[in-house]
Amino acid sequence: MRVLPARGRRLLRAAGLRWKIAVLLAVGCSLAAATIGVLIHQARVGQVADAARKSATEQLIRVRQVYELTGRLDFDKVGEADARIDCPDMPTALREAALAGRRTTYLDLSGPHPAVWAARPVGGGRVLSVRQALTAEQAELAELDGQLIASGTGVVALSAVGGALLASRLSKDLRSAAETARRISAGDLDARIGASGIPGSRDEVAELSSAVDTMAASLQRRLEAEQRFTADVAHELRTPLTGLHTAAELLPPGRPTELVRDRVGALRTLTEDLLEVARLDANREEARLEEHRLGPLVASITRRSGVSARLSATEDEEDTKDTKDAKDTPHTEDGRGGGADGGALVRTDARRLERILTNLLLNARRHGAGPITVTVSGASVTVRDHGPGFPESLLREGPQRFKTGAAERGQGTGLGLTIAFGQAQVIGAAVTLSNPDPSGAAATVTLPRV
Repeated sequence: MRVLPARGRRLLRAAGLRWKIAVLLAVGCSLAAATIGVLIHQARVGQVADAARKSATEQLIRVRQVYELTGRLDFDKVGEADARIDCPDMPTALREAALAGRRTTYLDLSGPHPAVWAARPVGGGRVLSVRQALTAEQAELAELDGQLIASGTGVVALSAVGGALLASRLSKDLRSAAETARRISAGDLDARIGASGIPGSRDEVAELSSAVDTMAASLQRRLEAEQRFTADVAHELRTPLTGLHTAAELLPPGRPTELVRDRVGALRTLTEDLLEVARLDANREEARLEEHRLGPLVASITRRSGVSARLSATEDEEDTKDTKDAKDTPHTEDGRGGGADGGALVRTDARRLERILTNLLLNARRHGAGPITVTVSGASVTVRDHGPGFPESLLREGPQRFKTGAAERGQGTGLGLTIAFGQAQVIGAAVTLSNPDPSGAAATVTLPRV
């Protein structure tokens, strides 16, 4: 059984909790009011019917007595009733019951001329009947129905308003809990819901708030413990790695020495990355923002990265206003020259931007395929390779440390993109990953303009 049409169900699902509760309360009160109204109406109809049948029967007895004594109908003793012999308007069922020897009544309250009939046989196949109009009683019932409808409507409206007011508090508390959960998931581990609902109450909303706060506190303790552990381990590894690096430098030249130095260098890089990730997680990084022309800054960073990349610049209308004398320069394989005068005037930390772009360039060289291009467009820098592209999980969930996402993207710690995203957040930039057609991976860094 379909209680609501499809459109109504969609609207109810799209509505907020406050309106859902208000609608459900209104529907429940409507059903209750309708049930009570029907019961009251039926009870009053029964009372009117009983009184009318009794009055018609008494009139019939009085008329019959007069008729049997005088042989005629004395209308002065009938009152407002209409007494007749073989009345042509008499209902057929009533006539048949009277001819069968039964004294009976017939009630009609629904027609345009409501009335109650009483009849009995008087001999010779003739029927004596009394008809009493019930116009006043019908008007009374109509007035009662109107009052019931008005009262029911008022009760439903008040219940809907009251339900909305009561549900608004519940909805507010739940929205606060949801907003706090979103803040926690975004990294604000100090966010708490606190006390909600009626002070001193221990309802479901208060229990939910307490559970979320307890979960957040436990999560914060665990994450802080992991961050301290990571930072402590990386810090403790620094000293022996420094000594190991010094010892490796003293080894005689040869292939074994090169392998040792290479692995020691990799361990030092990993240790420094772990320390940087720990500082980013602890929000201990502070940017030193300065104004820079993006084109020359990117060209310098690309040149120092040691990655062979083609540098180019495209300018939008706003960039043209800032760099009226900018000229196109040919692409170069070593990162010099191309787009050196392009880009917008941005406010950033040059050292942290270099860390971001260097990681993106190294990631493109390690996991992608050539040619690698660096494009400056306005306040954005795009690093693109022509390899297999980023895995779907990386595009969907973002970078995850110690996970490269796919075998075809090569092996690695997964810390490069993690650090790039973290440093971008510190300087107020945004990093966007994509897989442009026909192949390859692209990482775009968008910086705030001056």
